[in-house]
Amino acid sequence: MLVDSHCHLDFPDFAPERDAVVQRARDAGVGLMLTICTHISRFGQVHDIAMNYDDVYCTVGVHPHQAAEEFPLCSEAELLRLARQPKVVGIGETGLDYFYDKSPRDVQQESFRRHIRVCLETDLPIIVHTRDADEDTIRILREEGQGRLRGLLHCFSSSRQLAEQALEIGFYISLSGILTFKKSEELRDTASMVPMDRLLVETDAPYLAPVPMRGKRNEPAFVAHTAATLAAVKGVDAASMATLSTANFLRLFNTVPASAVKAA
Repeated sequence: MLVDSHCHLDFPDFAPERDAVVQRARDAGVGLMLTICTHISRFGQVHDIAMNYDDVYCTVGVHPHQAAEEFPLCSEAELLRLARQPKVVGIGETGLDYFYDKSPRDVQQESFRRHIRVCLETDLPIIVHTRDADEDTIRILREEGQGRLRGLLHCFSSSRQLAEQALEIGFYISLSGILTFKKSEELRDTASMVPMDRLLVETDAPYLAPVPMRGKRNEPAFVAHTAATLAAVKGVDAASMATLSTANFLRLFNTVPASAVKAA
């Protein structure tokens, strides 16, 4: 069974047919979905979705794009309170985005640090978004992580150097549909050197649909295409990649019971 380690089932794109989207994922062999919080002000919607489906879990956090607008709500105390709700298994997504700079960089950094501190207090893994911010991302992870932080770089599309630095601090690398794009040779090369026990797959749905679904709205069922490409890159069959990536997910998100991954 596959796990979609990062999707956004609360986004309006899915509202009219969320039940059907979840069922299509199950039919495609996706045994569990992790729906990711991007606004602490919308956590209630994210959490409700997780509670409505046995095979959906969730996180709590603020995306760096929303760091400024959500900053007054995103205290460490509030993150801690929400992190203790049922079916919350990770913190994020959080991190740094210097490509769009939708929030001031100092605010992004302080928000990121708050999320890391909450991870250390709860022993939950962190889900990191980073774009054009490699140096500050790894610096803050090292400064705040104290050698105890667990987590992943999601939707990885950065440099090989960042991947190597993340692996050095014990992080996992999660790959999205970008891996399947024709021009992603460099990313596939980076993926080829990541140890098998540090790889996860995701959709980031509704964004970044993989080949051959590119151009369509992405959904968790499509994670199978990314997993198949990753299997080819690593020289293993698709079933082995499903088994390995799911085991990696359960090791990192260790508050998810293995029994939660539903058989097809």
